[in-house]
Amino acid sequence: MSTKTSLIAWLIYPAVMILVIGLHFQLLNLAWAIHWAAYVPVMLGALTVNLLERKFPHQPQWQPDRYDWGNDLVFMLLVQVLLPRFLSFFIAVTLLAALQQYGMVLEGFWPHQWPIAVQALLMLLAADLLRYWLHRAAHEWPPLWRLHAVHHSPKKLYWLNVGRFHPLDKSLQYLLDALPFIVLGVSAEVLALYFVFYAINGFFQHCNIELRLGALNYLISGPELHRWHHSKIIAESNNNYGNNLIIWDIAFGTRFLPDDKQVEELGLINRSYPTSFWTQMKTPFIKGLDKG
Repeated sequence: MSTKTSLIAWLIYPAVMILVIGLHFQLLNLAWAIHWAAYVPVMLGALTVNLLERKFPHQPQWQPDRYDWGNDLVFMLLVQVLLPRFLSFFIAVTLLAALQQYGMVLEGFWPHQWPIAVQALLMLLAADLLRYWLHRAAHEWPPLWRLHAVHHSPKKLYWLNVGRFHPLDKSLQYLLDALPFIVLGVSAEVLALYFVFYAINGFFQHCNIELRLGALNYLISGPELHRWHHSKIIAESNNNYGNNLIIWDIAFGTRFLPDDKQVEELGLINRSYPTSFWTQMKTPFIKGLDKG
Protein backbone atom coordinates (compact mmCIF):
# COMPACT_ATOMS: atom_id res chain seq x y z
CA MET A 1 0.00 0.00 0.00
CA SER A 2 1.48 3.35 -1.06
CA THR A 3 1.81 6.24 1.38
CA LYS A 4 -0.98 8.13 -0.43
CA THR A 5 -3.31 5.12 -0.37
CA SER A 6 -2.45 4.47 3.27
CA LEU A 7 -3.34 8.05 4.22
CA ILE A 8 -6.65 7.78 2.36
CA ALA A 9 -7.43 4.52 4.17
CA TRP A 10 -7.10 6.30 7.52
CA LEU A 11 -9.11 9.36 6.47
CA ILE A 12 -12.09 7.78 4.68
CA TYR A 13 -14.26 6.85 7.66
CA PRO A 14 -13.89 9.99 9.82
CA ALA A 15 -14.04 12.33 6.82
CA VAL A 16 -17.24 10.87 5.38
CA MET A 17 -18.90 10.58 8.79
CA ILE A 18 -18.09 14.19 9.71
CA LEU A 19 -19.25 15.50 6.33
CA VAL A 20 -22.53 13.57 6.42
CA ILE A 21 -23.41 14.57 9.98
CA GLY A 22 -22.33 18.14 9.23
CA LEU A 23 -24.61 18.21 6.19
CA HIS A 24 -27.47 16.91 8.35
CA PHE A 25 -27.09 19.83 10.77
CA GLN A 26 -26.66 22.32 7.94
CA LEU A 27 -29.91 21.20 6.30
CA LEU A 28 -31.70 21.55 9.63
CA ASN A 29 -30.31 25.08 9.93
CA LEU A 30 -31.73 25.78 6.46
CA ALA A 31 -35.16 24.75 7.79
CA TRP A 32 -35.41 21.55 5.78
CA ALA A 33 -38.04 19.07 6.95
CA ILE A 34 -36.35 16.78 9.43
CA HIS A 35 -36.89 13.59 7.43
CA TRP A 36 -35.27 15.12 4.35
CA ALA A 37 -32.45 16.54 6.46
CA ALA A 38 -31.74 12.95 7.51
CA TYR A 39 -32.43 11.01 4.30
CA VAL A 40 -30.54 13.25 1.88
CA PRO A 41 -27.20 13.02 3.76
CA VAL A 42 -27.67 9.26 4.17
CA MET A 43 -28.33 8.79 0.46
CA LEU A 44 -25.30 10.92 -0.43
CA GLY A 45 -23.27 8.92 2.09
CA ALA A 46 -24.39 5.67 0.47
CA LEU A 47 -23.37 6.97 -2.96
CA THR A 48 -19.98 8.02 -1.58
CA VAL A 49 -19.34 4.63 0.02
CA ASN A 50 -20.34 2.91 -3.22
CA LEU A 51 -17.88 5.02 -5.22
CA LEU A 52 -15.11 4.42 -2.68
CA GLU A 53 -15.68 0.66 -2.94
CA ARG A 54 -15.03 0.84 -6.66
CA LYS A 55 -11.92 2.98 -6.24
CA PHE A 56 -10.35 1.34 -3.17
CA PRO A 57 -11.67 -2.24 -2.84
CA HIS A 58 -10.53 -4.30 0.12
CA GLN A 59 -11.15 -7.54 -1.79
CA PRO A 60 -11.72 -7.21 -5.56
CA GLN A 61 -13.57 -10.55 -5.58
CA TRP A 62 -16.19 -9.10 -3.23
CA GLN A 63 -17.41 -6.65 -5.85
CA PRO A 64 -21.17 -7.24 -6.31
CA ASP A 65 -22.68 -8.43 -9.57
CA ARG A 66 -26.14 -7.61 -10.92
CA TYR A 67 -27.68 -10.53 -9.03
CA ASP A 68 -26.24 -9.26 -5.72
CA TRP A 69 -27.44 -5.73 -6.43
CA GLY A 70 -30.94 -6.89 -7.32
CA ASN A 71 -31.36 -9.04 -4.22
CA ASP A 72 -29.90 -6.57 -1.78
CA LEU A 73 -31.84 -3.65 -3.23
CA VAL A 74 -35.09 -5.55 -2.55
CA PHE A 75 -33.94 -6.27 1.02
CA MET A 76 -33.03 -2.63 1.54
CA LEU A 77 -36.30 -1.22 0.24
CA LEU A 78 -38.70 -3.73 1.79
CA VAL A 79 -36.97 -4.67 5.04
CA GLN A 80 -34.96 -1.58 5.94
CA VAL A 81 -37.12 1.23 4.54
CA LEU A 82 -40.76 0.08 4.42
CA LEU A 83 -40.93 -2.42 7.29
CA PRO A 84 -39.85 0.04 10.04
CA ARG A 85 -42.52 2.49 8.85
CA PHE A 86 -45.12 -0.24 9.01
CA LEU A 87 -43.98 -1.24 12.50
CA SER A 88 -43.97 2.36 13.69
CA PHE A 89 -47.51 2.89 12.52
CA PHE A 90 -49.06 -0.34 13.76
CA ILE A 91 -46.99 -1.04 16.88
CA ALA A 92 -45.56 2.24 18.17
CA VAL A 93 -48.70 4.31 17.59
CA THR A 94 -50.94 1.60 19.04
CA LEU A 95 -48.73 1.13 22.08
CA LEU A 96 -48.49 4.86 22.74
CA ALA A 97 -52.26 5.20 22.51
CA ALA A 98 -52.73 2.32 24.96
CA LEU A 99 -50.24 3.80 27.43
CA GLN A 100 -51.96 7.19 27.28
CA GLN A 101 -55.36 5.58 27.74
CA TYR A 102 -54.22 4.01 30.99
CA GLY A 103 -52.40 7.12 32.15
CA MET A 104 -48.94 5.63 31.72
CA VAL A 105 -46.79 8.47 30.44
CA LEU A 106 -43.13 7.45 30.18
CA GLU A 107 -41.66 10.62 28.68
CA GLY A 108 -40.44 11.77 32.09
CA PHE A 109 -37.89 8.96 32.15
CA TRP A 110 -35.90 10.50 29.28
CA PRO A 111 -33.59 13.53 29.76
CA HIS A 112 -35.24 15.76 27.16
CA GLN A 113 -33.44 18.83 28.53
CA TRP A 114 -30.00 17.50 27.56
CA PRO A 115 -28.34 18.72 24.33
CA ILE A 116 -29.50 16.79 21.26
CA ALA A 117 -26.05 15.33 20.58
CA VAL A 118 -25.78 14.05 24.17
CA GLN A 119 -29.25 12.52 23.98
CA ALA A 120 -28.29 10.81 20.72
CA LEU A 121 -25.15 9.44 22.39
CA LEU A 122 -27.23 8.12 25.29
CA MET A 123 -29.63 6.47 22.84
CA LEU A 124 -26.68 4.98 20.97
CA LEU A 125 -25.24 3.46 24.16
CA ALA A 126 -28.58 2.09 25.36
CA ALA A 127 -29.76 0.78 21.98
CA ASP A 128 -26.43 -0.90 21.34
CA LEU A 129 -26.53 -2.66 24.71
CA LEU A 130 -29.98 -4.06 23.94
CA ARG A 131 -28.96 -5.02 20.40
CA TYR A 132 -25.76 -6.63 21.65
CA TRP A 133 -27.70 -9.19 23.68
CA LEU A 134 -30.26 -9.78 20.94
CA HIS A 135 -27.47 -10.26 18.41
CA ARG A 136 -25.55 -12.59 20.68
CA ALA A 137 -28.70 -14.60 21.38
CA ALA A 138 -29.28 -14.84 17.62
CA HIS A 139 -25.94 -16.64 17.32
CA GLU A 140 -26.33 -18.86 20.38
CA TRP A 141 -30.03 -19.80 20.35
CA PRO A 142 -31.03 -21.92 17.31
CA PRO A 143 -34.57 -20.53 16.79
CA LEU A 144 -33.17 -16.99 16.46
CA TRP A 145 -30.17 -18.16 14.45
CA ARG A 146 -32.44 -19.60 11.77
CA LEU A 147 -33.73 -16.07 11.19
CA HIS A 148 -30.35 -14.38 11.52
CA ALA A 149 -28.62 -16.83 9.16
CA VAL A 150 -30.17 -14.86 6.30
CA HIS A 151 -27.90 -11.93 7.17
CA HIS A 152 -24.84 -14.19 7.23
CA SER A 153 -25.60 -15.94 3.95
CA PRO A 154 -23.62 -13.65 1.58
CA LYS A 155 -20.15 -14.87 0.61
CA LYS A 156 -18.99 -11.31 0.03
CA LEU A 157 -19.38 -8.06 1.95
CA TYR A 158 -20.24 -4.74 0.35
CA TRP A 159 -22.18 -1.73 1.57
CA LEU A 160 -25.68 -2.65 0.36
CA ASN A 161 -25.91 -6.05 2.03
CA VAL A 162 -26.09 -4.27 5.38
CA GLY A 163 -29.83 -4.48 4.70
CA ARG A 164 -30.04 -8.26 4.23
CA PHE A 165 -32.21 -9.33 7.16
CA HIS A 166 -35.24 -11.54 7.40
CA PRO A 167 -38.28 -9.36 8.22
CA LEU A 168 -38.86 -11.23 11.49
CA ASP A 169 -35.24 -10.63 12.52
CA LYS A 170 -35.59 -6.94 11.64
CA SER A 171 -38.84 -6.74 13.62
CA LEU A 172 -37.11 -8.07 16.74
CA GLN A 173 -34.38 -5.47 16.29
CA TYR A 174 -36.99 -2.74 16.00
CA LEU A 175 -38.50 -3.79 19.33
CA LEU A 176 -35.17 -3.08 21.02
CA ASP A 177 -33.41 -0.26 19.18
CA ALA A 178 -36.37 1.90 18.13
CA LEU A 179 -39.63 1.18 19.95
CA PRO A 180 -38.37 1.84 23.53
CA PHE A 181 -37.13 5.28 22.54
CA ILE A 182 -40.30 6.18 20.67
CA VAL A 183 -42.31 5.20 23.76
CA LEU A 184 -40.02 7.34 25.92
CA GLY A 185 -40.85 10.30 23.71
CA VAL A 186 -37.35 10.84 22.34
CA SER A 187 -37.55 13.84 20.02
CA ALA A 188 -37.49 13.62 16.23
CA GLU A 189 -34.22 15.61 16.23
CA VAL A 190 -32.50 12.99 18.39
CA LEU A 191 -33.94 10.08 16.40
CA ALA A 192 -32.81 11.71 13.15
CA LEU A 193 -29.23 12.23 14.35
CA TYR A 194 -29.11 8.65 15.63
CA PHE A 195 -30.45 7.41 12.28
CA VAL A 196 -27.83 9.29 10.26
CA PHE A 197 -24.95 7.82 12.28
CA TYR A 198 -26.59 4.37 12.38
CA ALA A 199 -27.07 4.26 8.61
CA ILE A 200 -23.64 5.56 7.57
CA ASN A 201 -21.82 3.38 10.08
CA GLY A 202 -23.82 0.40 8.81
CA PHE A 203 -22.76 1.10 5.23
CA PHE A 204 -19.14 1.30 6.33
CA GLN A 205 -19.45 -1.74 8.60
CA HIS A 206 -20.29 -3.94 5.62
CA CYS A 207 -18.27 -2.06 3.02
CA ASN A 208 -15.61 -3.48 0.73
CA ILE A 209 -13.25 -0.52 1.13
CA GLU A 210 -9.59 -0.71 2.09
CA LEU A 211 -9.60 1.48 5.17
CA ARG A 212 -8.22 1.70 8.70
CA LEU A 213 -9.98 2.84 11.87
CA GLY A 214 -7.01 2.54 14.23
CA ALA A 215 -7.96 3.49 17.79
CA LEU A 216 -11.60 3.81 16.71
CA ASN A 217 -11.66 0.00 16.62
CA TYR A 218 -11.95 0.22 20.42
CA LEU A 219 -15.06 2.38 20.14
CA ILE A 220 -16.79 1.78 16.80
CA SER A 221 -18.00 -1.51 15.35
CA GLY A 222 -16.50 -0.88 11.94
CA PRO A 223 -15.54 -2.96 8.90
CA GLU A 224 -12.24 -4.33 10.19
CA LEU A 225 -14.08 -5.89 13.14
CA HIS A 226 -17.29 -6.79 11.35
CA ARG A 227 -15.59 -8.79 8.60
CA TRP A 228 -14.57 -11.27 11.27
CA HIS A 229 -18.18 -11.45 12.41
CA HIS A 230 -19.10 -12.66 8.92
CA SER A 231 -16.35 -15.30 8.80
CA LYS A 232 -17.39 -18.82 7.81
CA ILE A 233 -15.44 -20.10 10.84
CA ILE A 234 -17.84 -20.08 13.79
CA ALA A 235 -15.12 -19.48 16.40
CA GLU A 236 -14.34 -16.23 14.56
CA SER A 237 -17.87 -15.13 13.64
CA ASN A 238 -19.33 -15.56 17.13
CA ASN A 239 -17.70 -12.29 18.16
CA ASN A 240 -18.04 -8.56 17.49
CA TYR A 241 -21.79 -8.37 18.09
CA GLY A 242 -21.88 -4.59 18.43
CA ASN A 243 -24.35 -2.88 16.12
CA ASN A 244 -22.64 0.53 16.08
CA LEU A 245 -20.25 0.37 19.02
CA ILE A 246 -17.72 -2.25 20.07
CA ILE A 247 -17.58 -1.21 23.73
CA TRP A 248 -20.12 -3.81 24.85
CA ASP A 249 -18.07 -6.52 23.16
CA ILE A 250 -15.07 -5.29 25.12
CA ALA A 251 -17.12 -5.31 28.33
CA PHE A 252 -18.42 -8.85 27.77
CA GLY A 253 -15.29 -10.37 26.24
CA THR A 254 -16.39 -10.86 22.63
CA ARG A 255 -14.20 -8.36 20.77
CA PHE A 256 -12.08 -10.16 18.16
CA LEU A 257 -9.54 -8.46 15.90
CA PRO A 258 -6.37 -10.50 15.26
CA ASP A 259 -3.50 -8.52 13.80
CA ASP A 260 -1.68 -11.40 12.15
CA LYS A 261 -4.22 -12.60 9.56
CA GLN A 262 -7.15 -11.63 7.36
CA VAL A 263 -10.63 -13.09 7.03
CA GLU A 264 -10.53 -15.89 4.46
CA GLU A 265 -14.07 -17.02 3.67
CA LEU A 266 -17.37 -15.36 4.50
CA GLY A 267 -20.86 -16.77 4.89
CA LEU A 268 -22.36 -19.99 6.18
CA ILE A 269 -20.89 -23.47 6.39
CA ASN A 270 -23.74 -24.56 4.14
CA ARG A 271 -22.40 -23.15 0.87
CA SER A 272 -25.62 -24.08 -0.94
CA TYR A 273 -27.84 -21.91 1.28
CA PRO A 274 -30.40 -20.20 -1.00
CA THR A 275 -29.60 -16.60 -1.86
CA SER A 276 -32.66 -15.03 -3.50
CA PHE A 277 -34.91 -12.69 -1.53
CA TRP A 278 -38.12 -14.68 -1.90
CA THR A 279 -36.44 -17.99 -1.12
CA GLN A 280 -34.79 -16.51 1.97
CA MET A 281 -38.21 -15.56 3.27
CA LYS A 282 -38.75 -19.33 3.68
CA THR A 283 -35.30 -20.59 4.68
CA PRO A 284 -35.70 -20.04 8.46
CA PHE A 285 -38.53 -22.56 8.38
CA ILE A 286 -36.64 -25.25 6.44
CA LYS A 287 -34.76 -27.50 8.84
CA GLY A 288 -31.01 -27.90 8.40
CA LEU A 289 -30.33 -25.02 5.99
CA ASP A 290 -28.88 -22.66 8.57
CA LYS A 291 -25.61 -24.44 9.42
CA GLY A 292 -22.71 -22.17 10.24
